[in-house]
Amino acid sequence: MEANEDTTEDTIEVQPLPLDAWHREQGAQMVEFAGYHMPIQYEGIIAEHLWTREHAGLFDVSHMGQLLLSGPDLDAAVEAILPIDLSTLKLGSQRYSLLLDKNGGVLDDLMVSRWPNDLYLVVNGATKWDDIAYLREHLPDEITLNHLEDRALLALQGPEAYAALARHAKGEYDLGSLKFMKFGRFTLAGHDVTIARAGYTGEDGFEISLSADAAEEISNLLCGEPEVKPIGLGARDSLRLEAGLPLYGHDLSPETSPIAADLVFGINKRRRAEGGFHGASRVQSELADGTQTKRVGLALDGRRAAREGDAIMAGDTQVGMVTSGGFAPSLGHPIAMGYVALQHAETGTELEIDVRGKRLSAKVVQMPFVPNRYFR
Repeated sequence: MEANEDTTEDTIEVQPLPLDAWHREQGAQMVEFAGYHMPIQYEGIIAEHLWTREHAGLFDVSHMGQLLLSGPDLDAAVEAILPIDLSTLKLGSQRYSLLLDKNGGVLDDLMVSRWPNDLYLVVNGATKWDDIAYLREHLPDEITLNHLEDRALLALQGPEAYAALARHAKGEYDLGSLKFMKFGRFTLAGHDVTIARAGYTGEDGFEISLSADAAEEISNLLCGEPEVKPIGLGARDSLRLEAGLPLYGHDLSPETSPIAADLVFGINKRRRAEGGFHGASRVQSELADGTQTKRVGLALDGRRAAREGDAIMAGDTQVGMVTSGGFAPSLGHPIAMGYVALQHAETGTELEIDVRGKRLSAKVVQMPFVPNRYFR
């Protein structure tokens, strides 16, 4: 789950993140992304990618939207929109879900967490204002939606993330008791924070929601640990691609079917059967009858990468299109994701990708490209 990088200066004013000055002090190269100035790299994308795979990287994802929903009959109101089964979402747990339009197209992918009296949502940065407007339009007036604009969000990811964070996180129970997709309330350097064992890199790690005023102190605290370095947006993208995770605005869009996107797990079993959410008719129809296309992983030969928009070919026939692609530092060769006609989606299928008139050999492979290491 991530933000669409398309921004338009004449329609959106580029904003600084709470850690803008801190990133620049660390030597970050800043770019415009999802309406914000964000660090794309510090030492270099490949070096930062490999550091995160081996140690721990600190990512600033404060551009994402943090929303708090509350009110009477909250679960029923949210289930009327999202294909989530909130009866099985227990206190202290979170779950991946989808915001669909009434035709079943993907408006966003998001995380939903069960707080004591509320539901906490994390939505993508470039879509958050549209998400907020959509939710306010379709939720009952009795439901309150608070956009937590005074909060920052940090992601500490990698096999040594726990060791670094455990030295400082204080709470009613041990940080190590958190399993993947669980969260709890802790303090860091005296600041109240919410820590979830989650992330979008395929590695073990944590997402830390905290006051924007505390972000610099806690970033310095964590980056003072020998395992931790600040990591930019470039490595976050290559890590999520290796993990086979779709990027909103590229692999997902309102034209995308969640079934073709292979995101059935984001539509809970009861909801698939009962429906009653936006886009349910299309979802149920495609679950029964299948789709014409499917999101697949592609491994490429050589060193040249395919990029979004490149045609996927079977002989002289275009059978699909790349939606994300790049070099995979952990594997030493390029990889890509894209949608192909169903008859070409089987693992092992040999295809080609047309990159500026040059054909690159590609094979359909299972995702994730690099095995996930979530702490379950």
